[in-house]
Amino acid sequence: MRVLVTGGAGFIGSHYVRQVLSGAYPTLSDAEVVVLDKLTYAGNEANLAPVASSPRLRFVRGDICDATLVSDLMQGVDLVVHFAAESHVDRSILGSADFVLTNVLGTQTLLQAALEAEAGKFVHVSTDEVYGSIPDGSWSEDHVLEPNSPYSASKASSDLIARSYSRTHGLPVCVTRCSNNYGPYQFPEKVIPLFVTNLLDGRKVPLYGDGLNVRDWLHVDDHCHGIQLVADGGRPGEIYNIGGGTELTNRELTERLLAAVGKGWEMVEPVADRKAHDRRYSVDIAKISGELGYAPRVSFEDGLADTVRWYTDNRAWWEPLKDRAALGTS
Repeated sequence: MRVLVTGGAGFIGSHYVRQVLSGAYPTLSDAEVVVLDKLTYAGNEANLAPVASSPRLRFVRGDICDATLVSDLMQGVDLVVHFAAESHVDRSILGSADFVLTNVLGTQTLLQAALEAEAGKFVHVSTDEVYGSIPDGSWSEDHVLEPNSPYSASKASSDLIARSYSRTHGLPVCVTRCSNNYGPYQFPEKVIPLFVTNLLDGRKVPLYGDGLNVRDWLHVDDHCHGIQLVADGGRPGEIYNIGGGTELTNRELTERLLAAVGKGWEMVEPVADRKAHDRRYSVDIAKISGELGYAPRVSFEDGLADTVRWYTDNRAWWEPLKDRAALGTS
């Protein structure tokens, strides 16, 4: 069996690849894994170091918009798991062209190549941000899409293109929409690794606006487990929400991070709220739970403690990354 993983050197994609090659997913126990990653600023081949020696892994540096390369790699593929995306809201506000190019055109390029190669299941990994903001309750998969940032708009567009290939051509596509991920190997522009690494260095952390924006937190291991459930048993043409079940305001999250690193509130610097800052996200996971037996397995308390410990112990991984990029939060 051959699996093509796009964006497999990024945070979530590399976790999925490491899980596949370590035997976490029985249906892929002997699968050959081909990773396609452009290695932009957030892609890091070092994320695959724990499995780099596996004879089942092939790494290809390239762009999902490269139709010739994608067509070549798609031959003989039984499963496509499409993680590759520009994914940082603040960066999309400053410049949206790369987001449209990668997230929309790149996804269409992959879908067309999968169709022509008669590839197997295609799992398109998306985000809850495509729904917009919800004041109460939770989104089901059939909720209207109301994206509020260039990033989320580009992801919503890619979701619709993926759906169209299922409806028009019968390509076995599933779309997953996840809540906010956290865990080891996450690029330190995202809020949890940014806050942890700043605090470890004795630097203040920024808190947007009143700090009352709400996010549902999902450990990357639970997310990848949900993706594999969809890959194994998801119905073609369907969308599945994947959530973590822990909703926190940004202020509550900040308090927990301060406590985890042993710092006080004096390390927090209030900053002006950003544009397109959705107030609350919340996904309903009844569908994936009822159909595929999904449930979050990593408690937020344990997951956050393990994540803080990982960043504490792995300065050699994140210090060069912080030197390379001008960082914000997401």
